[in-house]
Amino acid sequence: MKRIDFYLDFVSPYAYLAFEKMPRVLQGLSYEVTYRPIFLAALLKHDGQLEALDIAGKREWIYRHVFWLARKLEIPLQVPPTHPFNSLPLLRLAWANAQEGSPNRYVCETVFREVWTTGADATGPGQLQMLQARLTPAQVADSGVAKLKLREQTGAAMDAGIFGVPSFRVDGRVFWGLESLGMLREYLIDQQALAADWLLAADVAARGAARKPGRAAP
Repeated sequence: MKRIDFYLDFVSPYAYLAFEKMPRVLQGLSYEVTYRPIFLAALLKHDGQLEALDIAGKREWIYRHVFWLARKLEIPLQVPPTHPFNSLPLLRLAWANAQEGSPNRYVCETVFREVWTTGADATGPGQLQMLQARLTPAQVADSGVAKLKLREQTGAAMDAGIFGVPSFRVDGRVFWGLESLGMLREYLIDQQALAADWLLAADVAARGAARKPGRAAP
């Protein structure tokens, strides 16, 4: 049985779609998932990346794309009233409900669906209280324990080479993005074949000119 670490942030529509799609793609395989909610904004800052929704034109494309994907995948989707939003309260809530070291699928599913299927502001005081009541956490979501756990997990993700969400890590290898689920399935079926063709492809070309943020000179 393979063990998969699933790195996610509830602010990401792609992480939501991947969460819903993953059981279908990996159906019939032997695996175990550990869900690891992390703070995407801290990850991007650490790597010097821009938030995709802050890039002109990309914001509109992302919403068009995720609506199209949701329709094709037959997954219900409603964009929250404000997006992106501060996901810290939701991430801490998930970690406050961690059992045996990490939040289970039910916890993550409850939060994801509140964000991406109701059209409501899941971070509003009323919605947070409702989620807390449904999940009955052992500790309140803004407790020091939940904050520390989220900070530790986000730092551990950085150390593990995670650079975005959704990401799946198995055998020390990182699969990034919704579209990587098919690749992950192939890896779980035949690690050797995939390693030979795909996972070593990055070693073929030497690193060229380094690019810095900002518009290049003509």
